Amino acid sequence: MYKSFFGLNETPFSITPNPRYLYMSARHTEALAHLIYGIKDSSGFIQLTGEVGTGKTTLIRSLLQRLPDNADVALILNPQLTDREFLTSILAELGIALPANPDSLKSLTDALNQFLLENHSKGRRTILIVDEAQNFAVDVLEQVRLLTNLETARQKLLQITLIGQPELRTMLARTDLRQLAQRVTGRYHLEPLSLADTQEYVRHRLRVAGASREIFSPRACRELYRLSAGIPRVINVIADRALLGAYTQERHDIGPTLVRQAATEVYDVSDRRTRMRKSLLRVGGLVSIAAVLIAAATFTSLRYARTPVPVQTTASESKAGSIETSPPKPALAPQSELGVNELEQLIRMNPDLTGTKAAFVQLFNLWGTEFDTNSKLACEFAQKHQLYCLFQKGSLAQVQRLDRPVILTLQDNEGSLHQIVLAEISDQMATIDIGGKRHKIALTDVIKLWDGEYLLLWKSQIGTVKAFYPGMRDPSIPWLRESLATIQGNPIDPMGSEYFDANLEARVKDYQIEHRLNVDGLVGQQTQILINSDLGARAPRLVRAN
Repeated sequence: MYKSFFGLNETPFSITPNPRYLYMSARHTEALAHLIYGIKDSSGFIQLTGEVGTGKTTLIRSLLQRLPDNADVALILNPQLTDREFLTSILAELGIALPANPDSLKSLTDALNQFLLENHSKGRRTILIVDEAQNFAVDVLEQVRLLTNLETARQKLLQITLIGQPELRTMLARTDLRQLAQRVTGRYHLEPLSLADTQEYVRHRLRVAGASREIFSPRACRELYRLSAGIPRVINVIADRALLGAYTQERHDIGPTLVRQAATEVYDVSDRRTRMRKSLLRVGGLVSIAAVLIAAATFTSLRYARTPVPVQTTASESKAGSIETSPPKPALAPQSELGVNELEQLIRMNPDLTGTKAAFVQLFNLWGTEFDTNSKLACEFAQKHQLYCLFQKGSLAQVQRLDRPVILTLQDNEGSLHQIVLAEISDQMATIDIGGKRHKIALTDVIKLWDGEYLLLWKSQIGTVKAFYPGMRDPSIPWLRESLATIQGNPIDPMGSEYFDANLEARVKDYQIEHRLNVDGLVGQQTQILINSDLGARAPRLVRAN
């Protein structure tokens, strides 16, 4: 109806997945890289999760377009099946004739195994992709585990990718499914879009649809982000209704008022925001990091704290060996020593000192930057200072490897949540910052109150956040080659190549082994942070030499 009015060739915000409209944010790029590499590496079992509407199905369609010619794919879109129906569906997808006894699970499995062996002998790969895998019954998940047993002496015969909502992670964390969970060789959680990504997402879809100018104003995009929480499917619904509303009012430009009107027509906005916030904070079954991420008690900052925001760097910063090496020198706060009981009492009795703003003030101070407490979006503020926010859930060993000060969320005995800055680790003692005052405490005592989630700041040297993976061609690949060559002391020929070849992959894996990282050949954010450290990047360090 409105296409000719806006000069569009087609509807830009259809909710039907279309790979042509796939916008590859940093997170989407990294997710696709994990999927492609998992298939290339024949690792056997990959898990991708994400909230409803974050683009998982569209990502699958993009993946299918990038599979090698020697791949046979079984795509299961409705996993609400019995174990027998599940196996029968796989056989049908692969064009395998049903055995004489189709009611026998053994007969079905034998038929599949015979096909897999024949395919392997022909040099072909067999891939099983299951969407909405959180709907699996437990007995079917057990059947999935049994399928991972189909292998040769060297590799898995069936590469399995399970894609689903966060409930899938909860399911696989069950004790009775631990054998299956232990076989997952790659896990990735797809986050919603950041504000910057939302703005580019809207522009991208309009450009693909044929738009020759900006239709949504920057303020309209900010409102669209606020109301959608960065969920692409919700963005599409609201944006489509906003275009229709502008058409009926004969307005060629869309501002925030039209976006709000559109959201009101398609959602109960106040109720929607409450439900969406609960949904986003449900990830992993924990909500402790919410207090850290919701800067100034605003809902929208969650997306910035969980999603890296691309920033621009100077040309000199993108070259290995040209990194500034003088670390920031924040003013040191006075110190005291605490035990776990004193720490718990301190955070419980001083909630004003252990809130979001206080934590960000101290974290930015360690980077030599004064945080503007009037800023509602802490990680947007970080962007202006050429920094990224990185949110992770992991172990103390992982935090120490990354070697950057972090915000931790602690829980007191009454269940209240508090944010502190872990500023330094030395000789099994932690130096924490609470409200500008430093305290020393045994690391083991901090761990007793910590749930494993943390947030850190880091500085990229390539001008954006992206994952590098084997087979990728990118202008930043020479930076990676030069960086690893500098660190490892040997060139990676051809040094100027923009192609991620087998030689580079081998060097990346050597680096990951040396630094006790996941040896997957992917150069994600953690690997890049460690590369920056080895190159002497200008950054505050967490671990002090004894």
